[in-house]
Amino acid sequence: MRSILLVGLLFFAMTFCGLGDKLKELQGKAGSNTASNSSSTSSSDAKAESPKLTPAQQAIQDNGVEMKWDDQQITWKLPKDWKKTDVKKEQLLYNAPDNSSLIASISVMSDNFPSDTSLKATYDSSLDMLKQGKYESAKYTEIDGIKGVEFVEAMPEDKDGARRHQWIAFRNHLGQNQQLNIMLATKGSNFEKHRDDFPAILYSMKIAK
Repeated sequence: MRSILLVGLLFFAMTFCGLGDKLKELQGKAGSNTASNSSSTSSSDAKAESPKLTPAQQAIQDNGVEMKWDDQQITWKLPKDWKKTDVKKEQLLYNAPDNSSLIASISVMSDNFPSDTSLKATYDSSLDMLKQGKYESAKYTEIDGIKGVEFVEAMPEDKDGARRHQWIAFRNHLGQNQQLNIMLATKGSNFEKHRDDFPAILYSMKIAK
């Protein structure tokens, strides 16, 4: 049951961001895009920001407990009361006592998948969502040397609906081209309670290359 829930949450996260169709389109064009992949990111592309923690966020990190995802060689520092719910090779779920969640997934892409183009499409999509008022913020953020797209959703119309702080990136690991999808989520009415927890957890991430 937990596995079904985790898969459902991850699928919803992708479709909500409007990225599912973009990735399918990019996957289909991967073969023809290989030669031009290196030119898909230009000098006009926005620069990634480095994480900046507030004193409150730094304190959460300093007091956190390191959790390691052994299969993927990724670690986070979590508040002591966050517990493991479900961990598999390519999916991970940890929960706080109020059911706020750290949800992580790894998607293995083909070797010729245009990761740079995909990341740019994710960034452009996040800016569109920002303009529409569906996101509170959207930017490139570099975490542990990896550039990704970070965005925070605005308060949902239904305050009991999900609200997410998410980061999407790519890495080459163990000979695989992998997409990383890291999401911290809670219901809208509970988000402010975790305003410092979520970036503290996300920015604590250490990622094997």
